[in-house]
Amino acid sequence: MAGFDETRWMDLRPSLGSGEAGQRAFVDHAKRLSRVIPSDATDAFQPVLNDSLIWAATIERPQALRAALHLLTDLARQRWAIRISDSGIVQVKRPQKVLIDVQQEKRRIREQELIRRNEQLREPAVRRFIRKMEKSVVYQSRPVSVLSLLRDGRDLALSLKEIRGLPLEEMVTAIRKVLDPYLQFVDEVSICQHTGLRLQDIWRYFRHTWSNQYTSTPGRWMAFLVRDRARKFHPIIGIGALGSPVIQIRERDRWIGWEAGSFLRSATEMPSVELGAWIKKIIDSAIDELFIDDFLEELLLHQRDLNEPSTGVISRLRSYGEKQRRLHHQFVQQHEHKVVDTEDKNPWETRARTHLFRSKRALALAEMLRARRTMCKFLSNYSASEWVSKMVETSEGVRLVKTILKKAKSDRVGIAMADITVCGAVEPYREILGGKLVSMLAASPEVIVTYRDRYGTQESEIASAMAGRPIERPANLVFLGTTSLYGVGSSQYNRLRIPAELLCGHLGEYLEFRQLGKSNAYGTSHFSSGTVEALVSLIQQTNNGQRVNSIFGEGVSPKMRKIREGLGVLGLPEDALLKHGRQRIVYGIKLIRNLKEFLLGLDAVPEYLIDLKNPAGGTEAIVKWWTERWLLKRIRSDQVLAHLDQQLLVRPIRHGARVVLPEVESTHVEDMDE
Repeated sequence: MAGFDETRWMDLRPSLGSGEAGQRAFVDHAKRLSRVIPSDATDAFQPVLNDSLIWAATIERPQALRAALHLLTDLARQRWAIRISDSGIVQVKRPQKVLIDVQQEKRRIREQELIRRNEQLREPAVRRFIRKMEKSVVYQSRPVSVLSLLRDGRDLALSLKEIRGLPLEEMVTAIRKVLDPYLQFVDEVSICQHTGLRLQDIWRYFRHTWSNQYTSTPGRWMAFLVRDRARKFHPIIGIGALGSPVIQIRERDRWIGWEAGSFLRSATEMPSVELGAWIKKIIDSAIDELFIDDFLEELLLHQRDLNEPSTGVISRLRSYGEKQRRLHHQFVQQHEHKVVDTEDKNPWETRARTHLFRSKRALALAEMLRARRTMCKFLSNYSASEWVSKMVETSEGVRLVKTILKKAKSDRVGIAMADITVCGAVEPYREILGGKLVSMLAASPEVIVTYRDRYGTQESEIASAMAGRPIERPANLVFLGTTSLYGVGSSQYNRLRIPAELLCGHLGEYLEFRQLGKSNAYGTSHFSSGTVEALVSLIQQTNNGQRVNSIFGEGVSPKMRKIREGLGVLGLPEDALLKHGRQRIVYGIKLIRNLKEFLLGLDAVPEYLIDLKNPAGGTEAIVKWWTERWLLKRIRSDQVLAHLDQQLLVRPIRHGARVVLPEVESTHVEDMDE
């Protein structure tokens, strides 16, 4: 549904399939929700939903009604307006952005995020985890818990207040005796030498203090802690994590040069033999990295078709790929798509022969053979220096360029790029701009080198499954992306710009967070787990519903696809409801000077802006820069020190870095201590 007006009321007419009883139940639920929305009682929505679900269970075929009730409740929690039209139709209107009052807009977004976060913190397993982490145990002859890793704000405030009176040249040295940050990387087995707790559990505990829900994502994930060695137990300053990047971000791709329009203009204005050779190299390597033995065995194509592709073989491959995709959705088992140590001599070939990767390989080969056919056509008619410029003047040439850009992007996006998925400080360090320190350390030489060491010899999961053999790609991290939680006001990423020379780079170059634009405000963060489960159940009950699985390699954002398909089954406007209305600022951090050329595959070697030979020294340089640029100014504020003074470890502990568990109904016996 394109071009919908966000300021107008929108009809919701779900296809419930349960007759008039279902429609009456939906309208009645809407009336009750509309009476709750004006209040500030966020817990008032659940009883309304519970009552309506009890009624829904009494009607025939309740799956669609259950999903619609969950969905409407989510909209009400997000403060969408709800009313019943004169003709008895349920109508909704999204909440308007508060553009004048920035703090009010931030508060509105934070409240929306807290709904999902608190829902998670009410889960019995999560509550048991939090309580276990906070339970005191004896380690190295002293009682410890995760609360031992909180720093007392009053102690920090007093120490910083004393430093304020020193001469400027002495302050930086004195601060390091009070606050001494360092990086510690998280893995599945390492433990904290001060508490005996798993580093991964420590990271997870503090992640639960964020205002948005903690979720795991498929693909690569590298987390780190920023700790303070100036105090006993080395308290946590902040946490961060790098993850596999979002495949498609318009603002980022345009800035990098992956956007087809700008590339086509460049190819037209400055065609070259090198550009033509690059296109040929991408096509050749793409075909060479596809497992095709089964295609040859089944006579889907012959060896000669690879060099002289016909329209017939391209069409056969497409039809075969679509058929295999249907078989995948019909028969898929998730365990078939997990690579484990077995006696299988070639697990990658086994995986390549699954329906999912047969489909992906056939469709990829069809596209690349089409590109090769187009390339050969123009190479046979024009010289090596002019065939590219002639080709991009045609529709088939434009398609070829888009195919090549897509392939070049897929080769690099998950290997040389990462998203900063988590980044921030915890109290009391948050108030002294610890978030800016964590942000810059996320782009530090120590992080880049650790990422390279961790993933440098790892077999690429998707590429290996497509090739039917191990494929390793160099883990040269050259770009970091991230987004702000809010699309208005200041962000911890604003004005972060370190001179590269401080990290042994070139004079005049900078390591900086650049604002690339704003996201399009679509997503799934405003839908509860109950809604997702109800929509998935509805999909599985439909005869023609395509099964959506959370399998790495099947496609981007399984959750988005589940919700979109479920909304389609209900007959509701998908785009309008998936637009959460919260634009986020998109940031990019360029780590090399030849970014575009390297990410396109034109350059083979990345030219880093900073020196990677002394990673720990790079961390020290960033900490020193942060201290001089941000911390010294911040501690001059009496208001800042007064805030620190409130973060106390006296019992009962009311410290901003402690997870606050929301109340739950007394019937949740699982929450009781074991």
